[in-house]
Amino acid sequence: MTDPRSYLYRTLDPDAALRLTAGSLAACDDGELYLQYAASESFGFDDGRLKTADFNTQSGFGLRGVSGEMTAFAHANEISEGAILRAAETLTLLDPAHGPKAPAPRRTNTRLYGDADPLGLIPFAKKVELCQKIDAAARARDPRVVQCSVGLSASWSVVEIVRPDGFVATDVRPLVRLNVSLVVEQNGRRETGFFGTGGRYLYDRLFGEDVWNRAIDEALAQALVNLDAVAAPAGEMTVVLGPGWPGVLLHEAIGHGLEGDFNRKGTSAFSGRIGERVAAPGVTVVDDGSIFERRGSLSIDDEGTPTQETVLIEDGILKGYIHDRLNARLMGVAPTGNGRRESFAHAPMPRMTNTFMKAGNDNPAEILSRVKNGIFAKSFGGGQVDITSGKFVFSCTEAYKIENGRLGAPIKGATLIGDGPSVLTKVRAIGNDMALDEGVGICGKGGQSVPAGVGQPTLLIEGLTVGGTG
Repeated sequence: MTDPRSYLYRTLDPDAALRLTAGSLAACDDGELYLQYAASESFGFDDGRLKTADFNTQSGFGLRGVSGEMTAFAHANEISEGAILRAAETLTLLDPAHGPKAPAPRRTNTRLYGDADPLGLIPFAKKVELCQKIDAAARARDPRVVQCSVGLSASWSVVEIVRPDGFVATDVRPLVRLNVSLVVEQNGRRETGFFGTGGRYLYDRLFGEDVWNRAIDEALAQALVNLDAVAAPAGEMTVVLGPGWPGVLLHEAIGHGLEGDFNRKGTSAFSGRIGERVAAPGVTVVDDGSIFERRGSLSIDDEGTPTQETVLIEDGILKGYIHDRLNARLMGVAPTGNGRRESFAHAPMPRMTNTFMKAGNDNPAEILSRVKNGIFAKSFGGGQVDITSGKFVFSCTEAYKIENGRLGAPIKGATLIGDGPSVLTKVRAIGNDMALDEGVGICGKGGQSVPAGVGQPTLLIEGLTVGGTG
């Protein structure tokens, strides 16, 4: 097997990378040379035919120097000594550091995923054949299916972090994903359903019949439910959130507000509140990038720090934030392994990995039985949040009325409106059914997108505003 590092050092010697990094960052508090090679592919299959097939490779480096609170960053898509020397000229704009040098990250032997490249292990024709199988099976499953869209994608990235103190860390990161979207029609009404799954493993798992058949079943069930959906009610009401993917609300409304940069600058609704009650008793929220093969997981972050479970809220009390190296140093705490970047062309910042609420002790059926009149939100689509205030708006893609403790008619057009700092104080029951999402999350921040995971148990929230159409 080819050494993955060979993709990084085709035109640069590893010893030269160490020498250049040490020389470029000699006057800095902290920083690194980040080398990356990435290959990606995607297939789009729609209306019985292959519509798109893309393959892309890129390689390059990002050179970052940190002095005090100031950062200088330069990047290029050419890994060579000359390009790194030119990038190093940017760092001369920084004032020389006068304090002690930041220590190197701790070492780890943890490997949360394999090194194999998923792209080349299965022939092109087999990937197209899988899309054809899914399309044919979905149409045969129900005559009301009028459109089927299948997305299959994978990436393989080799990264190396080289520090001026001689620290070097390498990570090889696979990622695959399968999406199935269906349109059904009945009596002139059309509705859609969607299901996606993926993680940091190889394609063979997605090619299992049980996996792609489940994707069809879940997408079809959601679409058929929406055929019978009635207009959503509006007003303040009790909301039950299902397990798993609804944790995206937690990610957006609370998670971003717990990132270290916002809190260091005092712009988060959670700034300066460590040790305070920010949620109902029983609410424990963690960020954990060390879960095996999860989409949001990393063996090491993009600064070389091993990922870990970081407790953010414990039994309703705010315990900490998630940090990269810069914000951790300036706030006098340890990095948490959350320094992430989209690619070599981006500087790292504190970002979530897999963020979720831990399970409670309540039976989900018993939780539902408590609600006389409310809604049950099973799945969400898009959402928006304001970091400073924590205010959010989320649209439901699958939701139901709750009437006298039982699920009633499906509803369409429901949006949940609230604010992060108060929504967790309104939690009245926490299910024993915590689940992580299926592996399709993408997190955006500062113009950068990275894969992320979410999760939660069934939650009963009292007094959440529902924007409806009825």
